[in-house]
Amino acid sequence: MTLTARQRQFLSKLLDLFLEAQEPIHYSVVAQRLGVNRFSAYDMMKLLERKGLVRAVYRLSSDHNGPGRSTIAFVPTPKAHAAMRLLGGRTVSRAEWEATKQSILQNLRTRADQEFLNELLENLPGRSSPLIFCTEVITALILQLQQVRSRATETRIARLHVPDIRALIPTGRIGLSMLAGLSVGSLLSQRLERSSTDRLLGHVRSYQRYLSVLSEENIGNLSDFLQEVLLSIETTAH
Repeated sequence: MTLTARQRQFLSKLLDLFLEAQEPIHYSVVAQRLGVNRFSAYDMMKLLERKGLVRAVYRLSSDHNGPGRSTIAFVPTPKAHAAMRLLGGRTVSRAEWEATKQSILQNLRTRADQEFLNELLENLPGRSSPLIFCTEVITALILQLQQVRSRATETRIARLHVPDIRALIPTGRIGLSMLAGLSVGSLLSQRLERSSTDRLLGHVRSYQRYLSVLSEENIGNLSDFLQEVLLSIETTAH
């Protein structure tokens, strides 16, 4: 099935929200999460419904003013899950992949961590490529982990240096998933900037879902990239 980048973006966000809430999602919630007009979100949900990717559910509104007043919500169909699995296996062009990596590594060397982290979190909702999305989430997780380490004084993570993290996290799909677990666990134990922490935690679910469907080639790319990021941070620190 052919989907535009915008259609993939809306479908992916609906899947994330449905997995989180385990109930039909009102289109206004999708609009809020993506920062778009609610009427645009409604139109997109109806388009995805015509493609067989979502199903409309009508239910009584909790704040209805009269009998029979209902609101419309949407749930992803099995076809949506299958479509996203196929899309997750696609690769971006080699040129785009290399450009993304080099841009991130350059920013890690030259920019303040919090400034770069805020930019990543701002751009993540619009990423339509699972590979690019995961690449930027990995970077954000590492930056947040660095903040936790710099502020923690009595926890185990405070004694972990970059070489320790590199040794701790294995290569491949397991290591990429472990990074998310290590970062989330440390985030929840510290009092960092709440806005960026909440946004990052909101993206981890999508990250984990993409890891489960990305091709082995893409997983290898991400695993290698993680090691490059850790090595870059270690070198910069010295």
